Amino acid sequence: MTGWSHHHVIDLSSFSLEDYREVLSLAHRFKSLPSSGTRKLPALQGRLVTTLFFEASTRTRSSFELAARSLSADVVNFTASGSSLRKGESVLDTALTYVAMGADVLVVRHSSTNVAAQLASELEKSGETTAILNGGDGLHSHPSQGLLDLYTLANYFNPLNPEPEALLGKKIAIIGDILHSRVARSNLWALTACGADVLLCGPPSLLPKEFENFVDAPPPGQELDPIKKRGRIHIERKLSEVLPYADAVMTLRLQKERMKENLLSTLDRYHNDYGITHQSLKLCQKSVPVLHPGPVNRGVEMSGELLADRSICLVEEQVKNGIPIRMALLYLIAAVEAKKANI
Repeated sequence: MTGWSHHHVIDLSSFSLEDYREVLSLAHRFKSLPSSGTRKLPALQGRLVTTLFFEASTRTRSSFELAARSLSADVVNFTASGSSLRKGESVLDTALTYVAMGADVLVVRHSSTNVAAQLASELEKSGETTAILNGGDGLHSHPSQGLLDLYTLANYFNPLNPEPEALLGKKIAIIGDILHSRVARSNLWALTACGADVLLCGPPSLLPKEFENFVDAPPPGQELDPIKKRGRIHIERKLSEVLPYADAVMTLRLQKERMKENLLSTLDRYHNDYGITHQSLKLCQKSVPVLHPGPVNRGVEMSGELLADRSICLVEEQVKNGIPIRMALLYLIAAVEAKKANI
């Protein structure tokens, strides 16, 4: 490890190019472990990782648990149903309960924005050293998903050396419900940091024009952007205006649970206009990979036939890559803690 300094991982706006390189390089090394016969490393032996999920999850939660166990950590899972939240316990007090039990890392997922950041701030104020790793908060950020998407693309473009430079000059199309997607926001920070241009496509109700300026300035509370020159963001309304230029396509789930009003006419109309199929991909000038962070609404964002086509659909690779990426994040956070404790 060289210059890694993040105690908490809340979002990707503060990541430098070296941070991305560190995560991708380490994840690539971890990914090779099963084929070499080594399935567990002792790096987090004696450490306790708690997945504190106040919102439903399959992929994120399971892969964090597998990642922690692959590094020999102990793992405790929290679920909101059946917990003391029903008795009025606050999110902070719930977190402090697990800190008191010895949690070294809390992986926090919540439907409200900035919960992970607020927990990190409160823990620091109280002198606790437990690290917070954001597993997705409201409409704000999903950093580990953004990193695994970045790794999946880098590995596709340069399998021997999946580093940030593999994205330089690439045009990545992100299609669909950008407005409600924390995954899209994390991908915008990550992809532009690595020099990719992002082509956003969707109806105005799901893709406001303001997203074109999303990475032009650091978010509130962050003084500087660690990236000197980012790729650009472009907005178009039709697939025919983005697919011919795309080097890769990512389609996003319609997040109906986050929509506070009816933003679409019908799902059939949406699929006709923005659904990714073998037929719509004929607009591309070449064969391009297709990604989706999941879960997929078959026949809405993507056809079932395309989802099953492993020659171009990388959804299964994204799921696989979630484990080494999350191993890398846990390892790097633990290394920072070891350095502070002079271990």
